[in-house]
Amino acid sequence: MEKKITSELTPAKIIEHLNRYIVGQNKAKRAVAIALRNRIRRRALPPELAHEVMPKNILMVGPTGVGKTEIARRLATLSNAPFVKVEATKFTEIGYVGRDVETMIRDLTEFAVSMVRKRMIEEVQAPALERAEERILDSLLPRREQKFSVPDFMRAFAGAAKDEKEEIEQPEPEPPADNKTRERFRKMLKEGKLDGRDIEIEINDNNPSLPIFGTPGMDVMGINLTEMLGGMIPKKTKRRHLKVKEALRILQQEEAEKLIDTDAMSKEALDMAQEDGIIFLDEIDKVVVKGGSSHGPDVSREGVQRDLLPIVEGSTVQTRYGPVKTDHILFIAAGAFSGVKPSDLIPELQGRFPIRVELEPLSWENLQQILTEPENSLIRQYEALISTEGTEIIFTPEATQEIAKLAHKMNSEMEDIGARRLHTMMEQLLEEISFSVCDMEVEKIEITPEMVREKLSSLVENRDIRRYLL
Repeated sequence: MEKKITSELTPAKIIEHLNRYIVGQNKAKRAVAIALRNRIRRRALPPELAHEVMPKNILMVGPTGVGKTEIARRLATLSNAPFVKVEATKFTEIGYVGRDVETMIRDLTEFAVSMVRKRMIEEVQAPALERAEERILDSLLPRREQKFSVPDFMRAFAGAAKDEKEEIEQPEPEPPADNKTRERFRKMLKEGKLDGRDIEIEINDNNPSLPIFGTPGMDVMGINLTEMLGGMIPKKTKRRHLKVKEALRILQQEEAEKLIDTDAMSKEALDMAQEDGIIFLDEIDKVVVKGGSSHGPDVSREGVQRDLLPIVEGSTVQTRYGPVKTDHILFIAAGAFSGVKPSDLIPELQGRFPIRVELEPLSWENLQQILTEPENSLIRQYEALISTEGTEIIFTPEATQEIAKLAHKMNSEMEDIGARRLHTMMEQLLEEISFSVCDMEVEKIEITPEMVREKLSSLVENRDIRRYLL
């Protein structure tokens, strides 16, 4: 019998989390919630069965600005999974100038490595701090240098007996007075009493001056010339005069990097990318040719789809950290599909996105919810920004309703850009306040529907102006 799942990330709780940031789009939320839960369920299966369970990739269809990217990004954050967003228009068919589709897997791997490195560095902060303190103390109170006698060295060089080789003169133990001084300085260092003292330390120079020229396509092979030559090129160091507090921070960071097991980091990052990675493939409709036929300059579009096919269905991609299998990476593709249809994708690629969800255009009620309900909503952001000037800004419910209605009207009469229209309208509405609030001695400003209509109605009605401003 398979082991029972212990994760508390049920589909209902996943949707509850997404609702804190994204308004509406329940179909899309249900689809990604089930996909994430299936990934958790797969971990509870026996290895031979888990290998056969492939992720059900999702195709989101809907206009811009309705939450496609945000759903995928919040899902990755919730599951603590490596996540990259790529645009299909950045890729070209092999043989054309442009990015190769395999670079998305390398980007995902780099993201996973950075996640693992960050966690590992946090775990070794305590021992790294101790080492950094010792280096600070060595600079403040230099230890006695070890001295070697010439005869001893010559005997060792000439092949004398082992016991004679070890007759190298040992450093004298530090006198008790020196130990007491060092411990006194250590205590002062921990208490922060030395933070303002100037100190000269030797740190690594992270800006190598050696230029590396590689032929185009070297990244495709996962080759990093700088790392290959790293053992041949000595690491450069430089001496800097710093305050003790700043020096301690830099040295702690250096020591933490030294304590990381890079092999273990690479292995864990590869596993994360392969088993938990999420790739959001945006603007997939831009590589689709209407009617499925490609001629002339459109020939590369179908080529991009065919290059995407082995990545999505499962293949092995070489990266600088090792090979990455894409079999269990979750792909979420999205596009407006205004001029083409999902059925215009090549049939093989259509079959690799079995779950399709349509995202609805935003109503004015949705736009008002987006303005006010999500955590760190647009209204809260502007309230916080203006509050830094000592002025409180308040939006009445009627004012937010008026903003939402005007934004919805613009979306229906012009290009529908969804919630992004709200950013433009809020900037137009608060432009004068943002400019002059620094010189105003006003404790509170209330945004009313009359003020909204006064600032925005003329722009909305004037077709010539709104082409440029809204």
